[in-house]
Amino acid sequence: MRVGIAALMVAYVLSQFYRAFLAVLSPVLKAEIGATAENLASASGLWFLAFALMQIPVGAALDRIGPRITASVLLSVGGLGAAVFAMASGPAAINLAMVLIGIGCAPVLMASYYIFARSLAPAVFGTLAGVIIGVGSLGNLAASLPLSLAVEVIGWRGAMWALCAVTLLTAAAVWLLVRDPARVIHTSKGSLLDLLRMPALWPILLMMAACYAPAAGLRGLWIGPYMTDVFQADAARIGQATLIMGLAMVAGNFAYGPLDRILGSRKWLVFGGNALAVACLLGLYTHPDTPGPLPIALLAGVGFFGASFPMVMAHGRAFLPPHLVGRGVTLINLFGIGAAGIMQILTGRLHHALTPTTLSSAPPSTPYAALFAFYAALTTAGLLVYLLSKDRTD
Repeated sequence: MRVGIAALMVAYVLSQFYRAFLAVLSPVLKAEIGATAENLASASGLWFLAFALMQIPVGAALDRIGPRITASVLLSVGGLGAAVFAMASGPAAINLAMVLIGIGCAPVLMASYYIFARSLAPAVFGTLAGVIIGVGSLGNLAASLPLSLAVEVIGWRGAMWALCAVTLLTAAAVWLLVRDPARVIHTSKGSLLDLLRMPALWPILLMMAACYAPAAGLRGLWIGPYMTDVFQADAARIGQATLIMGLAMVAGNFAYGPLDRILGSRKWLVFGGNALAVACLLGLYTHPDTPGPLPIALLAGVGFFGASFPMVMAHGRAFLPPHLVGRGVTLINLFGIGAAGIMQILTGRLHHALTPTTLSSAPPSTPYAALFAFYAALTTAGLLVYLLSKDRTD
């Protein structure tokens, strides 16, 4: 099982990379193929939406045919998407590439979670969920300063061709190394409707929709244009900023993992952490153009405190019956990733509507302050709903 999980971890490193790399490529894509910040926001949103829409068939496939075939076949589609990206000549091709890459990345984390849920003790699910996201977040780091250096050496097209090759090799490794856990024998196959009829899941689903989008959106795209427009940052400085935020997200994932067992609560751990993320977002809203380390520190705070994804997943996992684990974890994931995709598209339009024109006296930080306020309001709404949730640990 260990070598299979290692292969899926590498696949998840790629998944984290692909959801975050546009922030670093934004200046060169704008210069070479005319892709604006709004275009890239839409492309990023399409990645998340394709990823999210695949969660329903992925969940059924995990329960019926297992993680090995599901993850390896779809990850190969992601490799094709990287090739399309490498050949792109305009925003439309970028959109198509991101859809294909989103489809390819859709099963890899859930395949790991399925194996954990079916093969290991429930009490360690939250810790292992955090560990795999923490390790996978190396992809988030690779999509920062290392990517900016690679672009300088071999160009963005060369970097994408290299990623295409790595993605296809990883898909082959998943096919060869992953072993499916034993199937669940149950008198009823169950369905997604069975999960949606569970009142205990709904506050958790809505919290997942609210808490994942801010860190994913800011790190995945907006930190790049924000640093460029407000602080005139070059590619190297953007790489440094994204690296710092990425490291904070890695640390957050590892920190959340064991804390539920230490504190004896998942609900209040998630609530407290995301309340602190809201405080960081409000700090960015009130000080969007302050020079120095403050904006980067606050973005890192959003990344650290907003890294509650594995704990929200563990909270929801505690309510899932064994024969619906695959569909259950993918349903929770759908709410997180789907909401992030929708928020990317909405924030792209918000940014476009508020971007100062040459005749305007508004500062360049105006659209970004609005984005920070938007994300703060979204997370606050999720927290209010989450107050209704039932706490449960394994």
